[in-house]
Amino acid sequence: MPTPPSTTLRKARHVKRAPWALLAVATVLPLTASTGTAVADTPPPAPACAYTPAVPADNFKGIPVFDAEKAAQPYRATLRTSQGAITFQALTDKAPCTTFSFRFLAEHGYFDRSHCHRLTTQRLYVLQCGDPTGTGSGGPGYSFPDENLTGATYPAGTVAMANAGPNTNGSQFFFVWKDTKLSPAYTPFGRITAGLDVLQKIAAGGEDDQNNPGDGFPTLPVNIRHVKISTR
Repeated sequence: MPTPPSTTLRKARHVKRAPWALLAVATVLPLTASTGTAVADTPPPAPACAYTPAVPADNFKGIPVFDAEKAAQPYRATLRTSQGAITFQALTDKAPCTTFSFRFLAEHGYFDRSHCHRLTTQRLYVLQCGDPTGTGSGGPGYSFPDENLTGATYPAGTVAMANAGPNTNGSQFFFVWKDTKLSPAYTPFGRITAGLDVLQKIAAGGEDDQNNPGDGFPTLPVNIRHVKISTR
C-alpha cells in the first residue's frame, strides 16, 4: 500500500539528511491529578499558534509571527504551474495556524520555482508539493502543530499538510485529485475551487514508480512558477 503523504527521507534522491531532519522537539504535557474541585465538561483551552524553529531551513524566509486578525481573513491561493493553474479556498476558520503559515510562505515567494515531487496513483491519490529542494526532505526552518483533524476526510479537491509525524508541519502539502481514504492525521486547510482537471491530467500522465508501484515522480513535470494570494 502506498505510504501516506510524508516528509520523511524515503523521498530523498539527491540530498542526504538525518532521519530526524524534520522532527521538531515536542513538549509533552503529562496528565496530572488535581486536588481541587473538578469542573465538569470544561474543555481544555485551544493551543495558540506557535511556530517552532526546526531543521532543515531550505530557502529560509524567516519564522512567521502569528497575527490573529490577518489569519482570520479569508483568501484564495492560485498556484500557477507548468501544467496549468490550481486555485483553492483557504480554510482560515478551521486551520488558522496552517493557512497563516501557507500565506506567509507564498507572500515571501517560498514556493516560486519549486516543483511537485511526488504523485501517487494507486489507493492513495495525491500530488505532493511544497519542498524547495524537490527531494521530499525539505522544510522552511520551522514547524507547527496539527489542527482541524477531528473527523477529517480527504475527498477529491482537498488540500492538506504532509508531515513526518504528529505536529511536524512545515511547508510540504498535497492535493487530493481523487477521493482518498487516509487516517485523520494530515491537517486539511484548503478546498480546490478551480484546477481539479489540471490535477487529473497530471495524474493521467503517470509517475515513475521510484518509491513503490504507483508512487513516484510525476511524468508530467509540475513546476510552480508563482503562488498568488487573493483576499477579495
